[in-house]
Amino acid sequence: MNSVRDTIGAVVGGRLGYEDGLDTLAVAPAADVDPALTTALFDATARLWRGGWQPAELHRVVARRGTGVQPHLIVDAVAAYLRGFPPRTVDARWLAQAVELEARDWWGDDAGYLREVTARRRVDRVTLIDALLSLLGLLAGLPPIEMLVPPPGQATPARRAPGNDARLERVRALLAKAEATTFPAEAEAYTAKAQELISRHSLDEALLAGDSEAVIPYARRIGVDHPYESEKASLLTSVARANRCHVVWSPEFGFATVFGFDADIDAVDLLHTSLLVQAHRAMSRAEPPGGKAGRSRLKNFRQSFLVGYAVRIGERLAEAGRAALKQVGDPAALLPVLASRDVRIREARDRSFPSTVRGRGFRVASREGWESGQTAADEATLS
Repeated sequence: MNSVRDTIGAVVGGRLGYEDGLDTLAVAPAADVDPALTTALFDATARLWRGGWQPAELHRVVARRGTGVQPHLIVDAVAAYLRGFPPRTVDARWLAQAVELEARDWWGDDAGYLREVTARRRVDRVTLIDALLSLLGLLAGLPPIEMLVPPPGQATPARRAPGNDARLERVRALLAKAEATTFPAEAEAYTAKAQELISRHSLDEALLAGDSEAVIPYARRIGVDHPYESEKASLLTSVARANRCHVVWSPEFGFATVFGFDADIDAVDLLHTSLLVQAHRAMSRAEPPGGKAGRSRLKNFRQSFLVGYAVRIGERLAEAGRAALKQVGDPAALLPVLASRDVRIREARDRSFPSTVRGRGFRVASREGWESGQTAADEATLS
C-alpha cells in the first residue's frame, strides 16, 4: 500500500483483509493514521447527509448495528459537518436533530481528534481504530435514501412550522396527561379528546383546501426502536391508516416512512408516541413474572400484547374517524376530496418506493398477551 489512505480504502472496499488492514494501521505513525481516519469518517458521513440521511436516522442505524463508541462518532460527525455552514442555511428540522443528539465541536483540531476521543471515551487507541474502520465499512454499505429534509447548505423555506400551532400544543398537553395518569378512565378521556381535536382539524383543513393541487402530500420518517420493533411498527401502521396516511416500514434501518398531508402526519407522530408509552405502561402491569424459566413466555406475551394492542387501537381509531366525519357540515362534499387525497398519497409513496413487499402477518403465541393487549387498547379508547 502506498499510503494510510490507500490502506483504509482497500479495507473498506474489500481489497485488503480487515485484520491485515487493522494491523497495518495500528503500527503506522499516529501522525499519519489519525488525520486520515478522521477525514475518512467525516467524508463518509457527508456523503450520507447529502444522500438524504438525517442525523437521528444515521445515529439510530449505527446504534442498532454498531458497538461501543461508534454512535458517539456519528454524533461528532454531525457537529463536524455543521461547522461548514452558516446557521441560516441549515434546515430547522436538521438542526433540531443535531441539538437533540447534543452534537457539538468539542475537540477543536481534527488532526488530534482520535487522541481526544481516546481520553474522552476511555478507549485505547487500537480499539478506537478498530471501531472507526468497521464503522467506515458499515457506512459504505448504506445507500442514498429519499431526501425529506435538505442537508445543511440547502435550507428551503419551511412548508409550515410543524407542531407549533395552538391546536397541537393542546393535543400534546392532553396526551401528556394521558401518559401520566395511572387511571385508565382518565387516560381514555384525555386521549379521546386529543383524537377529537386531531380529527376535526384534519377534516376541516381538507374541506377548506378541497382538491387543490397546491396542497401536496409529504413524507416523514419515524424511528422504531428495539425490542419488538415489528410489533411497534404495526401500531404505527394502525395509527397511520386511521389518519389517512400510508406507511412503508424499513426494518433494516429502524424507521418507517409515513406518507400523507402535514396535519395528518403530525397527528400520527404524536398519537403513535403517546400510545406506545401507554402500551408499555399497561404491558408492564399485565405481564407475567419473568425470570430465567419464564423468559420465553414473557417474550411471547409482550409480542402478542403489542399485536393485540395495535389491532384494537386501529379499530378504535377507525371508529373515531367515522364519528368525526359525521360531524362535518357537508360529509358528501368531503368524501370525494378524501378519495382524491388518498390517490395522491399513494402516488407519492409509489414514487419513493416503486417496489414494496406487503408485510407478513403476526403469529400470536400468547393468548394471555393478546387479550391483555386488547384490554389495554380498550382502556386507551379513541372513540
